Amino acid sequence: MLYILHGEDDFSITQFLGEIKRGLGDPSMLATNTSSFDGQKLTPGELRGVCETVPFLAEKRLVVIQGLLGRFEASGRPRRQKKTSNRGGGEGAKSFAEAMSNIPESTVVVLTDGSRIKSTNPLLKLLSSQAEVRSFPLLREAKLKQWIEKEVSAQGGAISPQAADLLARLVGGNLWIMSGEITKLTLFTGGKRIEAEDINKVVSSAQETNVFAMVDAILDFKAGVAERLLEQLLGKGASSAYLLTMLSRQVRLVVQAREMRRKRKSDIEIQSKLGLAPFPFRKTLEQAQRYPLERLKQVYKKLLQTDLYIKRGKFEGGLALNLLVAELCAQRRA
Repeated sequence: MLYILHGEDDFSITQFLGEIKRGLGDPSMLATNTSSFDGQKLTPGELRGVCETVPFLAEKRLVVIQGLLGRFEASGRPRRQKKTSNRGGGEGAKSFAEAMSNIPESTVVVLTDGSRIKSTNPLLKLLSSQAEVRSFPLLREAKLKQWIEKEVSAQGGAISPQAADLLARLVGGNLWIMSGEITKLTLFTGGKRIEAEDINKVVSSAQETNVFAMVDAILDFKAGVAERLLEQLLGKGASSAYLLTMLSRQVRLVVQAREMRRKRKSDIEIQSKLGLAPFPFRKTLEQAQRYPLERLKQVYKKLLQTDLYIKRGKFEGGLALNLLVAELCAQRRA
């Protein structure tokens, strides 16, 4: 049996692989009959040999190969590597396909690749007719919210539609992070339905701290720091739409706080008007004191412009944010 599992949602790939393993009998016996390989280094001969190996004291043998499809992804050619026989383009793909052409009933082969594989991939085309192919793209919008509701239920909790929507926007499609956040939320709520206010208390605090730091770095023209913080937030699963919203909101709050300070409003009055908790209020007031109004207005206008670029499809979210940070931090030199 041959499975091909590919896509950017490696959480779901891992879960599906777990289902395959559970269907192959005693876990302790399967562990001794499981072989894992790096597809970038594997040769057709090694693959043929392991597929033909008889399982030891068990009915099935499992062979998991990570990244073999990706080896043939770039324009139908493998990624650059040392010259070896039978590794060029279509011939290389053919050799691997032939090595898997007669998989015995006792062997289950699973090819996994945590990246987007095109339908033109030569190895995928050769194997599709004999394999069960599953694609796992990152979940978005309605599908992501459905997954959240299902995962919360699986963990013994419940969540309101508004909270599911907020959680999807806040965390994004990284299901590893999402699953962890749901676990924290179900423990925090203790069996009660998860509401938006619970998410604001549990999920957003760490990301909010980094957003403050990123706003500081952008306003200070510190490109390296701002870019590193942006990559950290994106890497932890924060969606580009959420980050842009948080950045725009924070700069707007700083402008409002600065204007109220100019009108000699008290701190208590400013905090009440802005509707902020003590920590974000202190950070906002500090930024209002540090940065000139013209710089704040300049950044805010660019944030709104970037929002339009994303919504009109001119740029993908992550790219738009990286370009925004580079442009804003380069203006001092210009």
